[in-house]
Amino acid sequence: MSTATAYTPEYPTFGLPPGSVRGILSVLICSFFWIVLLWPAGSPLTVPLGHFFLLTLVFLAFASHPLDAEGRGAALPWVLRVLFVAGSAAVVGVALWKDAGLAAVRLTPGRDEIDQWPVLLGCLAGGFGAALLLRSALGRHHNLFQTLRAWVGTVAMLLLFVETILQFLILPGVAEKNMEALKIWEGVLIAATAAYFGTRA
Repeated sequence: MSTATAYTPEYPTFGLPPGSVRGILSVLICSFFWIVLLWPAGSPLTVPLGHFFLLTLVFLAFASHPLDAEGRGAALPWVLRVLFVAGSAAVVGVALWKDAGLAAVRLTPGRDEIDQWPVLLGCLAGGFGAALLLRSALGRHHNLFQTLRAWVGTVAMLLLFVETILQFLILPGVAEKNMEALKIWEGVLIAATAAYFGTRA
């Protein structure tokens, strides 16, 4: 006689349905692209190269299937997925309709950023890999791992929010930018965000 295996859910971060924090982070990542595409013409604004690395995490989260405590599809993550798809389609449509050439320019990183891709890829892989290693060492359900995961999620959300404020409200008014400091900031942003996605992989 066979016995059914009970579904054992992971402890949810912040008490939200599994996949919710990844969904919020994904919307924050995508909203940066939305703002750039809808930003008024006349500004030399473009998407920094690092944000394309963050976008890979969105596709990774989109491929997962979050379940609630009973093993059913959790509602909140699916709402966030719909927001991601509908919002992205609407923004891209409007941007192409207004000025397809400008949209293409704004989605093209600056030439001086291209050489940074190995470092940015290393930050992405390093953050993601370190989180996987920590999960393997402590165990997915260890209290310390659960606490660290919640903190990493909080830090990632704050960093993405600060990045939006920095890129759209602060840096445009700065005459001489410290490019080395911005590169370090971008690496920290990518590593922290990737680390949370790594804890949930």
